[in-house]
Order: sequence, then C-alpha cells, then structure tokens
Amino acid sequence: MADLIVRTKRLNNEFDPLFAVVPDARARAEKHVSGSIESPDKLLLVAAEGSKVVGVLRAEMRERIFYEPHMEGFVTDFYILPEYRRKALGNEMIQKAATELKKMGAQIIVADVPAQNEIANRFYIKRGFRSLSNLVGKSP
Repeated sequence: MADLIVRTKRLNNEFDPLFAVVPDARARAEKHVSGSIESPDKLLLVAAEGSKVVGVLRAEMRERIFYEPHMEGFVTDFYILPEYRRKALGNEMIQKAATELKKMGAQIIVADVPAQNEIANRFYIKRGFRSLSNLVGKSP
C-alpha cells in the first residue's frame, strides 16, 4: 500500500516540480497507512489480486466549518497500477469509497488532484465530480 501511495506522489511530481517527493517518502507513507487503519475518521480501501496490492484509496473525514454541506469525505490518495486501469476497478473503488464515506457522515465527496493531471480530472468528472476550488502555489 505504501509503495502505491509513493507512486501517486511521484506521479504528481511529474505534473509539477512543487510536488517534489521527499527522500523518506516510503517511511512516511507507511506511517500514513498505519495511522489510517485504526482511525475512525479515515478510510483505507485496498484492491488486491492474490497477495499483490494493485490499488489503494485513502480518504478522511473533514469538517467544512464555513460551508454546507458541512462534512466532507476527502480522497487524499488514489492509485491503481497501470496494468489494472481501464477495467472498472477505479470506478468500483470510488463508488465503494463514496458509500463508506457516506456511512461515516460525509455529505460531499471531494478529491485532491494536481491541476495538470488531465487523466485524473477526466476520471472524476466522468463520475459526477466537478471542480470546487483552484489551489495556486509558487516557490517563495
């Protein structure tokens, strides 16, 4: 699972250098995953073929203190190995995540995607998501 999360972060770096991956990303990803397993406000979905992990989705509940709907399920990490894409697995995982996040109290589901990742943006739009904000950044 941690390896797939690191692959997601490295892919993000291909879209923009402000997503430079830290040297200890694997260790951080392991901590990120293990902290998600027992947490009641985090969701971790894993797709496997036998003992091989082929997809991972991590989300967390967040409070939107100034907005309605008030509670959001926020997809922070989502990665499927390339050879398992375009076979409905991504759709199944995002649908399962939406179902589970709704059970956890989510009134809206959002996902964090680099602006330049056209494939990911199209994936979400095709499933009914729409752009809600535009995060901008620059090096100081």
